[in-house]
Amino acid sequence: MKMKRRRWHQGMFVVAGIYNIIWGLYSTLDPQWLFRFAKLPLQNHPAIFSAMAMVVGLYGLVYFEIARVPERGFVLALVGLIGKGLGPIGMAMQILSGNWPWSMGIMCLTNDLIWWIPFALYLWDVWPHFQRTWKEEAP
Repeated sequence: MKMKRRRWHQGMFVVAGIYNIIWGLYSTLDPQWLFRFAKLPLQNHPAIFSAMAMVVGLYGLVYFEIARVPERGFVLALVGLIGKGLGPIGMAMQILSGNWPWSMGIMCLTNDLIWWIPFALYLWDVWPHFQRTWKEEAP
């Protein structure tokens, strides 16, 4: 069975991989950029943001693996989409509590929200392949 929109999904995950690696590298090297952008005081411990940025960058490798074999990336993409849902929830809590200004939302817009539809579409399209391989690999 051929996966629907296979080439499109491959391209999208390559773009996601490149984006995450570039964002992760830049944010690791300049962990204060978001705080300058949002006109917040600079962090006392920028290594915390750098560590988070390294994790985001490593997701790029995961997305490259999904692009390589899209029929087998359901669980990896599901974890990615869950993270892209939890990030904005945490950000919204900080904004609504008054701890962060709305301008901090740029991080969720570019790292999370723009990816919701492509990831959800991929999960929809790969679901039949995941079900089939899950049944075949069951003990």
